[in-house]
Amino acid sequence: MMSNFHEQNDGKRPRKATVPATVQTLIDSAEERKKGRGRLLEALSPLRTIAAVFIVAVLIATVAADWLPVASPVQQDIAQKLQPVGADGFVLGSDQFGRDILSRLVFGARTELVVALGATAVAIIVGTVLGLIGGFYGRWAETITMRAVDVILAFPPIILALLVVTIYGPGVVTLIFVMGLLFAPAYARLTYGQVLTVKSAEYVEASQVFGASKRATLFSVVLPNVATPIIVQMPLTLAASILLESGLSYLGLGIVPPTPSWGFMVADGQRYMTSNPELVLIPSLMIALSILAFGLLGDFLRDWLDPRRSMAKNY
Repeated sequence: MMSNFHEQNDGKRPRKATVPATVQTLIDSAEERKKGRGRLLEALSPLRTIAAVFIVAVLIATVAADWLPVASPVQQDIAQKLQPVGADGFVLGSDQFGRDILSRLVFGARTELVVALGATAVAIIVGTVLGLIGGFYGRWAETITMRAVDVILAFPPIILALLVVTIYGPGVVTLIFVMGLLFAPAYARLTYGQVLTVKSAEYVEASQVFGASKRATLFSVVLPNVATPIIVQMPLTLAASILLESGLSYLGLGIVPPTPSWGFMVADGQRYMTSNPELVLIPSLMIALSILAFGLLGDFLRDWLDPRRSMAKNY
């Protein structure tokens, strides 16, 4: 029997244990999740964490503004005008009409975020579609889409915004569409460059070989693989939208009073800069902190969602 055993195994290596495909898939997915958590922790920093907490607090205050224990942002009480910070019933003071600054700040945040989110959504949809079509189809599609982008970029953003708002009148809807149009070229060029890199990849060619239509390949295969830079760009557009809306409201071409707006609060309080500087400093500080917070959020998403940056740091 021993001789037979040696004869059967003579010159043969022992077999390696094989892992079933399903188990290997689970192991690979667990490793990917572990790497993702590692990149998440590596991308976090104390300053970025503070920025995230600030953004979440502003979002909660915006959503729950109607249920917060604050006065109406348009309620006037001339007898209580120009109250200082910390006055009885006025945590952040009152303006020249006796309106609560804290209330106007909270409801002004809702206005800012509605305009910024709406403009960002319009910019992403318009810009991404133009970039996808121009980069994937090329030729005449590329000429039409990219030249349209160049035409928009030929105008200074603030001048074009002033022109459109002057023609159609100020308001939330007007601001959303004009700002979305102004920020769309950034997404169009970003998506266009990414599509040129991705469309020659093997998985895109395989999708077409297996019978998928060009439209299905474009939106089901190409778009998910170019989405990361678009997501990273989104917080930066939110920051730019807040800045542009505040500037237009400061000039009287943004949100229509009495709807509260941070930019209009700055313009309204500048006449009292010497006697009540908080009327200007508080909304200006909120504008600056919001822009900084969304900028830090964009940096965080870039470091977290781009594995190549994490790999470069390891070398």
